[in-house]
Amino acid sequence: MKPLHALPATALLALALTAPVHAAEPEAAPNWVASWTASPQAVWGAHFLFPTNVPAVLHGQTVRQVARVSVGGQRVRIVLSNAYGHVPLHIGAASVALADNGSAIRPHSLRMLTFAGQPSATLAPGAPLVSDPVELAVPDLARLTVSLHLPQASAASTFHWDGRETAWIAPHDQSRAAHIDAAQAGVQSTTARILLAGIQVEAAQATQAQAVAILGDSITDGASASLGLDARWPDVLAERLAPHGVAVINAGISGARLLSDGMGENALARFERDVLSQPGVRAVVVLIGINDISWPGTAFAPQQQRPTLEELSKGYARLIAQARSRGVRVIGATLTPFEGALPGTPLDDYYQPEKDALRQQLNAWIRDSGSFDAVLDFDAWTRDPAHPLRLLPAYDSGDHLHPGDAGNRALAEAIDLALLLPALKR
Repeated sequence: MKPLHALPATALLALALTAPVHAAEPEAAPNWVASWTASPQAVWGAHFLFPTNVPAVLHGQTVRQVARVSVGGQRVRIVLSNAYGHVPLHIGAASVALADNGSAIRPHSLRMLTFAGQPSATLAPGAPLVSDPVELAVPDLARLTVSLHLPQASAASTFHWDGRETAWIAPHDQSRAAHIDAAQAGVQSTTARILLAGIQVEAAQATQAQAVAILGDSITDGASASLGLDARWPDVLAERLAPHGVAVINAGISGARLLSDGMGENALARFERDVLSQPGVRAVVVLIGINDISWPGTAFAPQQQRPTLEELSKGYARLIAQARSRGVRVIGATLTPFEGALPGTPLDDYYQPEKDALRQQLNAWIRDSGSFDAVLDFDAWTRDPAHPLRLLPAYDSGDHLHPGDAGNRALAEAIDLALLLPALKR
């Protein structure tokens, strides 16, 4: 065979066209999963029954918040939300670290966050903001501390009211501080979430990122769960699913409703944002509707009419259709007993026999309609056999509406995990 330099040009071209091509292996796409969320709400006015527990304006302050993720990973990023803001908000500095006790962090784990490569960023009105990823080994069920410095006057328009966790608002930029001294002048605390809407982790490439979302109201949000103990039923479910590499995100809002706005947008309006657009979601548990039934006629909604069973079932059907269009499995949960709810409060008319009749009709539809991929019978699991219209006393927080810590644990431990994702075992 002639050497290549002796071959005519046409022969060289033919060799080039027939030579095998070894393409570079494409890099694997990041495998992100939502590991913790707090559904954004609009901050309400002073006329509402409950205080907001946040300042009207933040200026030259740092907000430090602690959140327990469900599954861990080697990289992490945070999600901020200005969903209900009408003006841009400026973040001067932001950090994430492994939490220690109280407001303290583990200093070696401190990572300053960037946004599109910059150490500061602006949240546009109505928009979310995702940080750049940082390398940080986060174990399953780890508690992370996120600190946000707001150097300019910023109206608090977007929050999550019931965080079930203490947060600190401190003067100046303390995003790098090893801890925040609660006795320091100007420091205040709150149990609300401010701007922080999510924490995402990068799962191992060997496993497909998977998350189960819980769409609900105060029973899911944890209204009577112990503060700072991660004692809500989705928290306990996260403990069960973490060994399987499955995250749990809580899309509960206290006072939430299926069809109408309450202490947050109605579930139909926020379903895309709070559930379907969250990375890794493969299934959703729907536990919502008791406020649709019970708010009308109370101080919350004195002029509203109670929805009908048909209206409620059609609302559920719309959620189910939305989820299935995205390949997400939908699990319905029955509404828990509530006779005698909220005694001695301005809402002591929350329970009425005709309201409970509608709850039981809705529960029958959830169980028997075949609309859901699976059903979790929370009603049967929590009711008192001797008085089925009431919560079992051992599970009752004392307000006859919300489960306490023992009730939350019982709910989460009763769930057959294979009903959530068929590949899992109980």
